[in-house]
Amino acid sequence: MTATYSRLLSSIVVFSVGILVVPVMLQIVSRYSNLIPSYIWTEELARFLFIWTVMIGTIIGVRDSAHFDVDLLPRLGTRGDAFMRIVSKLGVLTIAIVFVTGGIEFTQFAWNRTSELAELPLWLIHVAWPIAGASWIIFLGEQFVDDLRALFGKTISP
Repeated sequence: MTATYSRLLSSIVVFSVGILVVPVMLQIVSRYSNLIPSYIWTEELARFLFIWTVMIGTIIGVRDSAHFDVDLLPRLGTRGDAFMRIVSKLGVLTIAIVFVTGGIEFTQFAWNRTSELAELPLWLIHVAWPIAGASWIIFLGEQFVDDLRALFGKTISP
C-alpha cells in the first residue's frame, strides 16, 4: 500500500513541477517584455506550488531513505547497523510528530483566511505540513518494522 502511495506522490510532484513552470515563465516573460501584461498572482501561485513540491519531495525522500547520512561509526554488522538506523529514525520521527502537531495548529490558524493576491484559501498551503508529517510517520513505521526484524535476526520478506 505504501508503494502505491509513493507512486502517487511521485506523479503529483512531477505534475506539480510541470505546472510550476507556467507561472514562473509568465513572470519572466512579463518582466522582460511587453508581450503579456504583468500578472501578480503568478508569484503567489508559484510560491504555493513550490512549497507543496518541496513537502512532497521530503515525503518521497523519507520513504526512499534518500536523506543524507554521516558515517561516524565503522560498520557494526547487520544488527548494529539496524540499531543505528532505528536511533536515527527516532530523530526523524520526532520531527514528524512536530510537523503533525504544529502543522494542525498552523492549518487551524489559516482556516478562515485567504491569500492576498489570488484569494486562495490559506489552509490549502498550510495543510502541507501535517500531511508531510503524517506521511513520514507512515513510511517510518514501515522502515522500523524492517529494522526491528534485522535487529532481532528475523529474515525480511521482500
